[in-house]
Amino acid sequence: MRRVGPRGLPGDRAARPLRRDGPAVVLLHGHPRTHATWYRVAPALAAAGFSVVCPDLRGYGRSAKPEPDPDHLVYCDRAMAADTASLMSALGHDRFAVAGHDRGAYAAFRTAMDFPDRVAALAVCDGVPIVEALERADARFAAKWWHWFFFGASPHAERVINADPFAWYRFDEAAMGGGNYEDAVAAVSDPRTVRAMLEDYRAGLTRDREHDAADRAAGRRVRAPALVMWSRFDDMEELYGDPAAVWEPWCELPVRTAVVDSGHHMAEEAPEAVAAALRSFLDRLRPW
Repeated sequence: MRRVGPRGLPGDRAARPLRRDGPAVVLLHGHPRTHATWYRVAPALAAAGFSVVCPDLRGYGRSAKPEPDPDHLVYCDRAMAADTASLMSALGHDRFAVAGHDRGAYAAFRTAMDFPDRVAALAVCDGVPIVEALERADARFAAKWWHWFFFGASPHAERVINADPFAWYRFDEAAMGGGNYEDAVAAVSDPRTVRAMLEDYRAGLTRDREHDAADRAAGRRVRAPALVMWSRFDDMEELYGDPAAVWEPWCELPVRTAVVDSGHHMAEEAPEAVAAALRSFLDRLRPW
């Protein structure tokens, strides 16, 4: 997220806020999407009075793609959290809510942990802390989420994916919507983006896991009110039982929950439900 782009959704490196006079909310996408995955959720939140910001995560979409480092710090969630805080500062928002889906949920969580004085609310969608996921990595996890470990096999994963990205990433234009589909296609067609996305996973297996474990050992928890949201037809309940119960020890306040009748890409499959859940949660907390 090097600079703020000049357009709305779909945008350049970071979508300009859809309005500027309300409490700020930043929405962080997951893998392999871009900020455009929120194209039907963001306007609904803006219409409800929020100033909504939808960036491309570091390395994803059209964002900056710095060279990876051997220690996997460049693409770790701590770096993405710092990006998010810097972006919101550049846009003039000292306090903001942050919501993230999939890989964006990890970045949102880290933003709340590392910038507790700035994050007014946290919403995590289809994710648990990475250290919790890896500690539960049994045969079921390996069967469903084996790509986590394949992505860690540099440089083999890059070679396989870049040889035929659309055999790996099967996008449905009708389901995704034209602009969102085009953004995703452009992203995975760029080998630099593919490398950056895989580096995100490599950081997850190493640095992000370590950062989570260090926070847990030190007793650090999310201070902001938190919403845990998951897709009914994804595998969150199968893998974790009650995802909210996984999050409770990580949060100082009782977590709120929402279950969305959708598959994994909830912002595309059930945007009205996602927007309604976020609005219900955030409306109780405004202004910030």
